Amino acid sequence: MLSVRIHGRGGQGVVSAAEMLSVAAFLEGKHAQAVPSFGSERMGAPVVAFCRIDDKPIRLREPVLAPDALIVQDPTLFHAIDVLGGLAPLGFLLVNTGRNIADLGIEKAVEHLPKKHVCTVPATEIAMKYVKRPVPNAVLLGALCAETGVIGIESVVKAIEAKFPGRLGQANIIAAKAAYELAARA
Repeated sequence: MLSVRIHGRGGQGVVSAAEMLSVAAFLEGKHAQAVPSFGSERMGAPVVAFCRIDDKPIRLREPVLAPDALIVQDPTLFHAIDVLGGLAPLGFLLVNTGRNIADLGIEKAVEHLPKKHVCTVPATEIAMKYVKRPVPNAVLLGALCAETGVIGIESVVKAIEAKFPGRLGQANIIAAKAAYELAARA
């Protein structure tokens, strides 16, 4: 089973990212679940969501405490909460930033991870370019496809189309594919 935890802030589409990832997995014939975890948070408050993907039915319902993949939509969270807590020893880390890991001050915390498992993508910048809004969720899903290889980009494209039909969806698809290409070259 692949367990994914997504950290971000209210308004960044954290819950939508988990939903779209689970739909993409389902489209590939896998079992998947998306679990949001939020209360009365408002715009800008820390939010977390979870996604599990497996080839067999998933019975777990609790939060993902030991993720295989971690998506961080807002790198300022590294200094606010324990974002990296429980990340698997060979886990994947995907961070929305144009900076490198050393600049974020987390290089010691992730030095045990294989270099190919740590990826930074300026997802908000990519979203602003194509979507004209600072919402990095779909963009990061494109990068996750390239980084992990667990879900294909075409399945993510279909999930984005289902969630955001029309022009907004098409802009998010272009942005997700741009992030996919960027992460594939990393």
